[in-house]
Amino acid sequence: MGSMMKQMQKMQKEMGKAQEELAVMEFTGSAPDGLVKAVFTGDKKMKDLQIDPKAMDPDDPDMLQDLVIAAVNEALANVDKTTEEKLGKFTKGMPR
Repeated sequence: MGSMMKQMQKMQKEMGKAQEELAVMEFTGSAPDGLVKAVFTGDKKMKDLQIDPKAMDPDDPDMLQDLVIAAVNEALANVDKTTEEKLGKFTKGMPR
């Protein structure tokens, strides 16, 4: 029983370290044409949003909205993928 507790504590410590590493990593997503880029940290906080002036067409505001959404969604997908890669080993077989 003591050995199992030590293993759990070790796993908990390793998982905490992996979460800390993820939190400081940066993930970038961009719209298909690269006119909009979004940068998030691993804990899903937006750090930067870059919009090329060419994306700002006053006659087509929907285009800019779509570009921002695409960039944000790509960046968040990158966060999720890396999180699963780093933390998935700790949660395999556990109910969600």
